[in-house]
Amino acid sequence: MSILSRLFPDRDQRAPYRPLYDAVVAEARTPIWYLDGGVPDTVDGRFDMVALVLALVLIRLEGEDEAGRLPSTLLTELFVDDMDGQLRQIGVGDVVVGKHVGRMMSALGGRITAYRAALAGDAPLADALGRNLWRGEAPAGAAITFVENRVRALHAALAATPAAALYAGKLPTP
Repeated sequence: MSILSRLFPDRDQRAPYRPLYDAVVAEARTPIWYLDGGVPDTVDGRFDMVALVLALVLIRLEGEDEAGRLPSTLLTELFVDDMDGQLRQIGVGDVVVGKHVGRMMSALGGRITAYRAALAGDAPLADALGRNLWRGEAPAGAAITFVENRVRALHAALAATPAAALYAGKLPTP
């Protein structure tokens, strides 16, 4: 760290949205998704859950129009930083971290599109969840129904939550 950067630190624009990102991760790690929903408790399963909850939040922020653009971008940057750190922690080398993060970003974008369409009624939510949350290996019907109902409840609760509350990390409980 140079002396100038210590004297004049950049204000991290993402800091106000860290409570929301932390709440996204906390919701994605809630055991009920894994126990009652049959989400695989693996590195991939945990990524898929973070991507699911983050996609729901980003879809919610789309409803803020222009006011939601910068928060969405900064929230996504927090996701990238987190995934970069997670990859490095599990031993992925510097040379390929960028490729992995790029694939994760592509996966997040695909999930946002799939979940947005399903929640708008343009496609079955169970199909989107089967492809993206269980990667084609969906569990028994009760688990699928549980997750589908919980996703719909979280989506509705997010829609009813003011953006300021979300930014403060007050993610509603589905």
